[in-house]
Amino acid sequence: MNERALLRRIRVWLVIFIVGLVLSGLTAFPLVTELRWAEDLLASSPVPEHLPSLMEWITRVREGLDAADASYPFVLYGTDWLAFAHLVIAVAFYGPYRDPVRNIWVIEFGMIACAGIIPLALICGPLRDIPVWWTVIDMSFGVFGVIPLLLLRRLIKRLEAATSAAAEASVVGEGTGGPSAGPPAPAPVA
Repeated sequence: MNERALLRRIRVWLVIFIVGLVLSGLTAFPLVTELRWAEDLLASSPVPEHLPSLMEWITRVREGLDAADASYPFVLYGTDWLAFAHLVIAVAFYGPYRDPVRNIWVIEFGMIACAGIIPLALICGPLRDIPVWWTVIDMSFGVFGVIPLLLLRRLIKRLEAATSAAAEASVVGEGTGGPSAGPPAPAPVA
């Protein structure tokens, strides 16, 4: 695969990842409304019959958010910051979009963040009375999030190698007096 094709593929994966972060962030703002919609949708489906614990959890979370929104709306300010953090992180991934090789560290930072989701969910889930099955769902964001980042890192390393090889070939061409050597140097004056 040539450099241009590699760069295009890297950028497509970055756009997919950035869109995922942005959507994840934007959906954290209207949590109260979203939970009401989700509860109504699930209540009119086979979920209450087949997955009663999911229905009970969604109802409990909706009731908690309603109570916080009615009596302690400042608690929901924390989810506004969560949303903002997703948007800011999405902006950071513009660096690798512009120059993937130089900004590979952003991809590696994202991989570290995905790995950090696992201990956070395992430690804070039980502390916050989150059901084990929901903790597993939370951890899946780290697992599924790291997959495109691993692919991106591999593609960027291939681009880096291809770019280095092309640069070395051009330097070798200059040193042998090949077509890229340029005009001869002027002779010294005696």
